[in-house]
Amino acid sequence: MFKRGVLQRALVALLAGAGIAQAQAQAPAAPTAARKRFLVHVTTGPQDPTKAALAFLVAATALKQGHAVTLFLAGEGVRLLTSDALASVEGQGTGRLSAHLAEILANGGRFALSGMSARARGLGPEILAGRPAEFAQPDALVRLASEADVVITY
Repeated sequence: MFKRGVLQRALVALLAGAGIAQAQAQAPAAPTAARKRFLVHVTTGPQDPTKAALAFLVAATALKQGHAVTLFLAGEGVRLLTSDALASVEGQGTGRLSAHLAEILANGGRFALSGMSARARGLGPEILAGRPAEFAQPDALVRLASEADVVITY
């Protein structure tokens, strides 16, 4: 009797183990991460180079991972596309703004700049030249935020 009980438990354990192994072998592979829409809202300007460069670094990283990214620059953030900022902004541990901009452009990133912020700082259409960028109003920011899967603010 003792041997029969031991054999039965061993057989059940063996069959259960085989069933688990079979179920694991038949389990579908984990799905790959879906492409998400990122909105990176940047109100920080050249006066905080680490934070400004970090915003562009995060946007470039999301693009390299296959996500769609729009950066909305407002307030002092509109100054980040000026030649002065691109020549001088480098964050502590977050890299050069110009290098991140090059990656953003190479990987299909887009920019929307607050038209009101740009005008208030004396910046005109020349700041958009040669870039996938446009001036936008607050309603565009609201629309972009409502359509985004991920919103990050710097």
